[in-house]
Amino acid sequence: MSLTRRLSVLGFLLAVPGAAAGQTEFHLQMGSLVNPFEETSDGTVVVTFQSAAQWAWGDHFLFFDYAADGGNDGFNEKDLYGEWYPTLSLGKITGSRVGFGPIRDFAVLGGVNYSAQAKVLKYTPGFRASWDVPGFIFLNTEFARMVDASSGLDGGGAPSTSDGFMFDVNWLATWEMLGQTFTFTGHAEYISGVTNELGSDDRGWILAQPQLALDVGRALGGGGGRLMTGIEYQYWRNKLGTNVTESAVQFLVVWRL
Repeated sequence: MSLTRRLSVLGFLLAVPGAAAGQTEFHLQMGSLVNPFEETSDGTVVVTFQSAAQWAWGDHFLFFDYAADGGNDGFNEKDLYGEWYPTLSLGKITGSRVGFGPIRDFAVLGGVNYSAQAKVLKYTPGFRASWDVPGFIFLNTEFARMVDASSGLDGGGAPSTSDGFMFDVNWLATWEMLGQTFTFTGHAEYISGVTNELGSDDRGWILAQPQLALDVGRALGGGGGRLMTGIEYQYWRNKLGTNVTESAVQFLVVWRL
């Protein structure tokens, strides 16, 4: 699973009045990531394309990760992973605020997760609550069923599994300090444990991916909001259902079109 990917662009579009109807970004991340099946680490480069847009009744978000490392162990070997999340906003459909208290909106969530190397395919129907929290441009909580539609071992991929569920918290905050613009965004998710087709249990996991970035374009005296750099910290307990826990810092560059 990837993780921050449906966060900063999608949340920005939903939360900021007058924001553009669509946004496209490229991300570059570099760090040492763990192969949880071999319990080895290799320098890994991840290039991400992501795009988000609003429509009359909601929004959608799409991303693809291309990951390559220095190993030869069948993990992150020029792998392609993608997710697509269309939503229906109850506030947009009704033309009024449908939340209560600190909740400003509810949305019906769809989704598709696909890994080319592992040949994993999952559908993620669920819902989202969007919160009004001081200091945050957005704060969302999402709950979704994870329906496994993978071809499994017969299809040459990872073992298929029983269905599970996901709970995710994602956020975005920006602030000004010393004349510079900083962004703090990310997400934390819990994925429930499942049973695979071999009869073994895949553990539930916790994945957190906070990002801290500086608007480099503004820092260099140019236009802001286009080029950002910083770090992403990845904490992954029981990575991909194993008993391996990862703690990794990755260098991050974001180019916004």
